[in-house]
Formats: sequence, C-alpha cells, structure tokens
Amino acid sequence: MRIACFHLFNDYSGSPKVLRSVVSGLIEEGHQVDLITSRGGVLDRLKGMQGLRMRQYNYTFSRNILVRSMRYAWIQLQVFFIALGYVFKRDTVIYINTILPVGAALGGRIACKRVIYHYHENAKAKSTAYRVLAKIMQFVASDIICVSKYQRSFLRRRKRVHIIPNALRAGFAKRVEPDAKRAFADKRVLMLGSLKRYKGTDEFIELARRLTCFNFELVLNESEESIAKYLKNCKTAIPGNLAVHPRQDDVVPFYNRASVVLNLTNKKLAIETFGLTALEAMTAGLPVIVPTVGGIAEMVEDGKNGYRIDVDNLEKVEYCIQDILTDEKLFLSLAKNALECSAGYSEKNMLKMIGQVIG
Repeated sequence: MRIACFHLFNDYSGSPKVLRSVVSGLIEEGHQVDLITSRGGVLDRLKGMQGLRMRQYNYTFSRNILVRSMRYAWIQLQVFFIALGYVFKRDTVIYINTILPVGAALGGRIACKRVIYHYHENAKAKSTAYRVLAKIMQFVASDIICVSKYQRSFLRRRKRVHIIPNALRAGFAKRVEPDAKRAFADKRVLMLGSLKRYKGTDEFIELARRLTCFNFELVLNESEESIAKYLKNCKTAIPGNLAVHPRQDDVVPFYNRASVVLNLTNKKLAIETFGLTALEAMTAGLPVIVPTVGGIAEMVEDGKNGYRIDVDNLEKVEYCIQDILTDEKLFLSLAKNALECSAGYSEKNMLKMIGQVIG
C-alpha cells in the first residue's frame, strides 16, 4: 500500500516528531510512503530512507497575518493538486498530519481516496480559522486519530474517531539517562516552548528571577535572531541563572542535565492536547509541572509523577519547584513514578494502533 503523508510546517515541534515515527513504522511494515512537507525540520532526517519518496516545498512562518495567509493559501493549492494526482494510483491512502493541510484532504477526497487525519490540535481553543478547518476535517475524513480523550471530547463526529496517545521514538528512551540522584543535586529547571504568548515564556523568566538559588534553561523553537529581538523588548530583565537557547536539533542533552520540567501554557489562551515535552521529561525520569486541563493533564497525577498547576497561579508554581528541589525523598518518589508512567506510552503500541486504522 502507498501512504501519501502531508504535513504543512516541518520544524522541531511535537507533531512532525510524531509523524517521523509514523513514517518510519509504516516503511518497516512494508508500505511505500510519499512524504510531502516543507524543508528545514525534523522530518529532513528521513531523507534517503529506503521506501520513502520526499517532496518538499519552501514554507516559513510569518508573524504578519496577511503574509502568513497568502503563504498558507499558496501551499494549500499546491498540495491539493498533489493529492488529486493520486486519482489513478490504486491502494493509496492520504494521511493528513494536523488539520492544516486541508488542500491535500480535499484533493484526496475528490480523488476518491481514504483520507485519514492525525489530529494534534484543539481547534475549539484556537482561532475561527482552526474551527472551520476542524469542521472540514469531520466532513471529509474517513478516519480521525485523536491524541487524547480531552481532544476527542470536542468533536461532534462520533463514528470512526480513534484515540491513540502519542509516543516517543524508541531511540529517545535509549539516549536519555535517568538518574534521580544526579537530577536532584543539579537543581535545574527546564522548559521547552516557543515565543507564542500563551506558552508562558515571560512567566518562566519571572520564575528564574524569583528562584535565584536554582538554575533555569529555556529552549525555544525559534531562531537566535527572533529570540534576541524578543529579549531586547522583554519587560523583565534576564537573570544570571537563566540560559536561553534557540531551536535545537537534539534536545536529549537538556533532559539529561535537568531536574524538573515545566509546561506553562496558559489554559485561557490555548490548551495542550497532549504534551510531548512532558512525556520526554518523564522518559528521562524527571517530575513535571503542567496545566490543570487538556490532554497533557491526563498524563500527570498530582503528587505522584508531577503536579498540575496553572500558570496564572505562579506563586504556587514557585513554591512547588522549591518543594520538589529541596525535599529529596519527595523528588526521588516523583522521579521514579514519572519514569514508570512513561513506559505506558509505547511507540510500538502507537504504531500498531495507527496501522490498524490505516488497514
């Protein structure tokens, strides 16, 4: 069977990482995979893989809404005709990663192919445009894969909707080095995110300013230029105990020297449908602090493998970090449970379930 996979923006965020695992798994199962995406992200690592044909285009994110909309519309027109081109190719499935490649979904349906969506977002918590895309998805999709029960709850469609939690590549678990004693001694707070307002970058900087007895590291999925411009205009001075890093090809070293990992997404502005960084952290044997709602909250049991605290209660987050990094018994218990919890998110199981959906 041929699987034509479409992904709009190939960067180093969660959804292309998951797609990388899916593509590798499909090829190992003997499928021919065509991957249509942009250049410059984690999916580039698949180049040269036997059984894979890549077709890439230039696409960059713009903060100017007009420019962004024009670029998006142009790419949708391209992928529409690419998907339509499969009309005479038998045994082909169109696989849409995120709800953004809507042109490919429409082209696939017109070509009378099965269209499978791997739905990573929560459209209800985003803009009107996302909600429109979600409605189109529910209309054109043969099957929809949701990553959490929370995300599934917002879809009106009931048939052929599957809940398959994300998982990490098996290679990630082999490279992280869980060591609770070392992690507690290092007392380093880590967050991975972006400069989007809802991600909690300013609040993380404020926590570093308050907790000068601990080290803080912030890894942003942005260029050095974008980060420098942002920090220059930042209202809060960057404290000496905070290191800020640009987009990374490999985040494993950061987890291997961290002690606790935060996700400070503001639930009033956006909701995490899963939380891949939280899973990465727990796989490294690290406690996490996450929001109280969303798919990411389903992964955390308060006081067992981490804590659920909203960013608008920053004082509570501050006190929680202090407790975790000063009470060794508590830390070791949280770290042990986090590692055990991560074992439930198996790449093998995820790929098996996705394979069953594809058929």
